[in-house]
Amino acid sequence: MKLSSAQLPRQLKDSLAPVYVVSGDEPLLCQEACDAIRTAARAQGFSERQVFNADAGFDWNQLHEAGASLSLFAEKRLLELRIANGKPGDKGAAAILEYLARPAEDNLLLIDLPKLDAATQKSKWAKALLDAPQVQFVQVWPVDAQQLPQWIRQRLAQAGLAASQEALELIAARVEGNLLAAAQEIEKLKLLAENNQISADTVQAAVADSARFDVFGLLDAALAGQAAHALRMLEGLRGEGVETPVILWALARELRQLAGLAQQYAQGVPLEKAFAQARPPIWEKRRPLLAKALQRYSATRWSQLLLDAQLIDAQIKGQAEGEPWNGLARLALAIAGQRLGLPPER
Repeated sequence: MKLSSAQLPRQLKDSLAPVYVVSGDEPLLCQEACDAIRTAARAQGFSERQVFNADAGFDWNQLHEAGASLSLFAEKRLLELRIANGKPGDKGAAAILEYLARPAEDNLLLIDLPKLDAATQKSKWAKALLDAPQVQFVQVWPVDAQQLPQWIRQRLAQAGLAASQEALELIAARVEGNLLAAAQEIEKLKLLAENNQISADTVQAAVADSARFDVFGLLDAALAGQAAHALRMLEGLRGEGVETPVILWALARELRQLAGLAQQYAQGVPLEKAFAQARPPIWEKRRPLLAKALQRYSATRWSQLLLDAQLIDAQIKGQAEGEPWNGLARLALAIAGQRLGLPPER
């Protein structure tokens, strides 16, 4: 049965299903859905937890053995199967179908998937997850730009805070669609709110307070060609405990926009027209920074840097060798136009 993330809390109050699937490409909402399932499972006696990361070398017999074996430490056990690429392969598909045919009575299986593309949804294993009566399939949808201020308002209300419309729009503009960044902004605003009210001035104060090592400041430094400053900001973010996925999201988002703009420009579209047609919209004050950056490389090179960002994503997930922080440093330097130690332009 398919559920929205909003319907999940009510379903969890009833008896738990043998299998839950959380699928989507919004990390914060997927994480919170998984956390809600874990919490409900613990409350109902699933006190042991076993996690399987189904990467390229994963032995799918482990899932069968876990489902067939008795727990040594608890009466009930939570099994988590994480398929980061959403492609279990033939062996994985067979293992999932076998488990669904005979779900273990004292186990709860939680499958964590990215958003499934149309072709994958037509596969036998995906159809089984979507249609099997013993499965609750939680589809997580992203929050679009029009919905974001209302989403922020709801999150603030959950924290006991109220905000003016101007404050909501300022927060939404600042996080630019990144819900994880929005949640972090709300945590900071809790400390600055007076009488549980958030005004535009409160948001501006939060921006000033975090301006020293800010992800968006890192972007601006890189776009402006300030390589050394960008590296210092990256090290500052690392020291402040900012997670690598947050930084990579911001860099990759900028690279996607730069690659698209560069492609249009190469096809003869004037930059101002490309800026005006961009989605999401590009603020007037950012256009000079982007125009300056676009002078550095061809559209092919910007696309290659986006592939480099995908490699860093695989490193973060443990699917590729290499240190993500080193990759982020090299990527920031490349955006800034610093070619020392980088591959030549292709």
